[in-house]
Amino acid sequence: MPALHKTSLLDAIETRVVIGDGAMGTMLQDANLALDDFLGLEGCNEILNDTRPDVLREIHRAYFDAGADAVETNTFGCNLPNLADYDISDRIRELSEKGTRLARETADEMGPGRDGMGRFVLGSMGPGTKLPTLGHAPFAVLRDAYTEAALGMIDGGADAILVETCQDLLQVKAAIIGSQHAMDKLGVRIPIITHVTVETTGAMLLGSEIGAALTALEPLGIDMIGLNCATGPAEMSEHLRHLSKHSTLPVSVMPNAGLPTLGPRGAEYPLTAPELATALGGFVSEYGLSLVGGCCGTTPEHIRQVADLVHGTTKATRVPAPEPGVASLYSAVPFEQDASILMIGERTNSNGSKAFRDAMLAEDYEKCLDIAKDQTRDGAHMLDLNVDYVGRDGAADMAALASRLATASTLPIMLDSTEPAVLEAGLEHLGGRSAVNSVNYEDGDGPDSRFQKIMKLVKEHGAAVVALTIDEEGQARTAEWKVRVADRLIEDITTNWGLRHEDIIVDTLTFPI
Repeated sequence: MPALHKTSLLDAIETRVVIGDGAMGTMLQDANLALDDFLGLEGCNEILNDTRPDVLREIHRAYFDAGADAVETNTFGCNLPNLADYDISDRIRELSEKGTRLARETADEMGPGRDGMGRFVLGSMGPGTKLPTLGHAPFAVLRDAYTEAALGMIDGGADAILVETCQDLLQVKAAIIGSQHAMDKLGVRIPIITHVTVETTGAMLLGSEIGAALTALEPLGIDMIGLNCATGPAEMSEHLRHLSKHSTLPVSVMPNAGLPTLGPRGAEYPLTAPELATALGGFVSEYGLSLVGGCCGTTPEHIRQVADLVHGTTKATRVPAPEPGVASLYSAVPFEQDASILMIGERTNSNGSKAFRDAMLAEDYEKCLDIAKDQTRDGAHMLDLNVDYVGRDGAADMAALASRLATASTLPIMLDSTEPAVLEAGLEHLGGRSAVNSVNYEDGDGPDSRFQKIMKLVKEHGAAVVALTIDEEGQARTAEWKVRVADRLIEDITTNWGLRHEDIIVDTLTFPI
């Protein structure tokens, strides 16, 4: 990926709070649109980028006039599941580009915003209706469709991509990685903002706690993390507190105007403009948020009052305390355990457990899951998943087991294989943060080496990595040799691949001593 260059948006959030816009759907409902405006595709707001650009321009202008520094594009549904429902999935890139260009042109026509700051366009990327963790659609298919959407947004002039209303961590990864692939294709880099959606249950739709989301998403190379939708600001406070305390990234929020109630026109949102402004001003002063705006039910008047109040609010100084670790779909597990060493359950390993291997060969997946659950009950913090067995299709075995463990196990997974294709199959089925076991220099570190192939997967999927003290001469057999190889691995992985020291687990392979 090209080197990261700060955009004016990233410069802005270093010195001030950026004000986002409010709801798009609320404004479109009030625009008195006819079915003809949707070309008969009722409910497909994205088609309006083609048929009613005038309406979209007016909405963007209304939010800028109200004091927004940044507006979202009308591209929330420009993804494969949504547009496929209307048989127009071939228009993902086109409608993404048109929607982004409308916002870009409106921003440019209005000239500089407050204090001469630029007006920003955020390419809105919604979750779609298919959850890959539940097997609704393949990860790679969704990822490649998100690449098309991001290509359109970048072509249209987006300042950043906003992956929002995230409900399934694996879907979020598909959107982030797909967007990064688009940037690679075009040779550019714009920021990626990620907003997860936490329900009134206190977790994301599939049960992910905010700590699991942060652990899984921050290593993917995003530039800001936050929350939007589902609830009003009151229900978001503790989750924002966690992000503010532990994320090394800027934090943002775009809540609904309170919890919706059913009214004569459908969902109605009770929070008034002054109430939203007071809540968001409090988040800025207490949690040091960098971008605030609104989601469902918020209007230009909400944003006007948010902007007026936040402009006079002193932003809290954040001193984050990261918690290095891994995560299952549901919860995070720190590497540093208060009352124990980090225990890795090895019985889900076809080379180390005959019972597991026999169950895998018989495709008795319930037995495999029972073995995993036994290790959880016995106190493991992570499960080692190894399916390598002579004569088997390792990628297929890994896909079958990783997809089941993704929802059946509360523990993170260490993917254990020497084959890049097998590791990739696992990573494409696990929404949490995995550890990849392992890399070494057995066949060197050249472009075609196993080390390079596996590190590309580790970097792309934001995984932690196990580094073995093996070099071109073989397994290191003395302490000095082991330290030398470990130093080389750590320097290589941090310098050339951008991982942090705390992302690396060094296995010193002590048996040869």
